[in-house]
Amino acid sequence: MPDPTRPETAVPDPTLRGAAGPGSAAAGRRYPRPTKEQLAAAADKLLPDLIAPGLDVLFVGINPGLWSAATGWHFARPGNRFWPALHRGGFTPRQLHPSEQDELPGLGLGITNMVARASARADELTAEELVAGARELTAKVARYRPRWVAVVGVTAYRIGFARPKAGFGPQPEPLAAARLWVLPNPSGLNAHFTPETLGAAFGELRAAVAG
Repeated sequence: MPDPTRPETAVPDPTLRGAAGPGSAAAGRRYPRPTKEQLAAAADKLLPDLIAPGLDVLFVGINPGLWSAATGWHFARPGNRFWPALHRGGFTPRQLHPSEQDELPGLGLGITNMVARASARADELTAEELVAGARELTAKVARYRPRWVAVVGVTAYRIGFARPKAGFGPQPEPLAAARLWVLPNPSGLNAHFTPETLGAAFGELRAAVAG
């Protein structure tokens, strides 16, 4: 199975990045929307991890959406609230555009996924994929040794790690040598959390990391 930590496992479409690269002064400008054909072609693509040794927090999504796989940016779909929550929670000094994701390792942050392949919806994944993804995540955490691992989606965590009663917040068991936290899914489809309450959940993790 390809290693999702290796950049060659996925090639973002350069036509979607616009004239300005990640981290540029124009990063907040509107980028071209992927076409229906580009989104369809993104199914089952792999999105490279944003990871480095010794991070403060490694955020773990469920799996890349088609928009992310097409652009090469994590949590890239408009309406996803990961980047606003990251800022509201105090992890970034301002709200980053997904194209600026390469700034995260400098802040001690990284992003990976439970399952590497992209799909239109997370519920397209099988339980077997989530269980296999949990094993691979454990090995990845042992290799890169982040201080904290934050799984962004309680249902995926419950299935992948066989913790059917797990809730949000700190978990009693570590993951490899890292402390483990479960956050709400920032998808716009998650109506149980508002932008404010989602930001507050991220802020609780930030306080624990700082403390």
